[in-house]
Amino acid sequence: MTNFQKHLERASRRVLRPIAGPTWTDKIALSMKGFGKITDLFIATWMGRIGIAIIAFFLFVVVYADFFMPYDSHDVGDDIRAAASWEHPFGTDGLGRDVFTRTVHGTKASLLVGFVAMAISMGIGTGVGLVSGFWGGWRDEAIMRFNDVFLSIPWLVLMMVIVALFNARNLFAVVFVIGITGWSFTARIVRSQVLSLKSRQFVERAKAIGSGDMHIIRKHIFPNVIPIVFANAILTIAIAILSESTLSFLGLGPQDVETWGRVLEDAYKESAVLAGPLPFIIMPGLCIVIVVLGFTFIGYAMDEVLNPKLRQR
Repeated sequence: MTNFQKHLERASRRVLRPIAGPTWTDKIALSMKGFGKITDLFIATWMGRIGIAIIAFFLFVVVYADFFMPYDSHDVGDDIRAAASWEHPFGTDGLGRDVFTRTVHGTKASLLVGFVAMAISMGIGTGVGLVSGFWGGWRDEAIMRFNDVFLSIPWLVLMMVIVALFNARNLFAVVFVIGITGWSFTARIVRSQVLSLKSRQFVERAKAIGSGDMHIIRKHIFPNVIPIVFANAILTIAIAILSESTLSFLGLGPQDVETWGRVLEDAYKESAVLAGPLPFIIMPGLCIVIVVLGFTFIGYAMDEVLNPKLRQR
């Protein structure tokens, strides 16, 4: 065999050698690189920085509330409807309970409502949107007409009816009601994205090689709708907190824990604006506004980061 033939054989072996796919280490490194880029773009927006600072502060309060609070939220004192002082920064209610302590402890329950109700709502809405948009046809029509029924009913009225009908007055019952009544808008958004994705070439190629529907949804469709679901999830947390506060203010909220809405309800019943300490009604409402504003800032910042068209503008 000549030298030329030997070189030709070695070259053919290199060309025909199977190419190794990416390892798990490579995939993790690539994911971390993408996450780092998204984080840098997020921090570069002023809404992202302010939103993270606000939510970080309230999460700090949730974690360390029990360490620096001098009272328990159920402690009854002799000072009834006392004005704001060093001992009681927000005053006391009609039972002598410290309003500042009740507001701080309400942070934990209000944030828990937001995150858990968001998870329920996103899970139902994302699943419905995925299967409806991918299947199409009569199944899509049936699912979307059912979804339109939810969209046509005012969310507050629907929640009030369900809570009153089942007498859902504990925390997790109220969270569940908020979650199952807030999925329809997410389903509509996800369906629109799926309709755009299922006609792409990578989906057509997956169908051509015999991939099943669930495999295509799980491997090709779902990863591409995660950004829009994540951005919508942040805003859903704010809506869930507002929903619980509204239900509690109307007397339909959870009665087994302290929430900002329940503090507002007591302040309204005791006419805190006229006869009680003014911070009794101002501070819980201000906490609701600030937290909702923080999550709204984060949601808009994530939408700007994940949407290249908005980022260019």
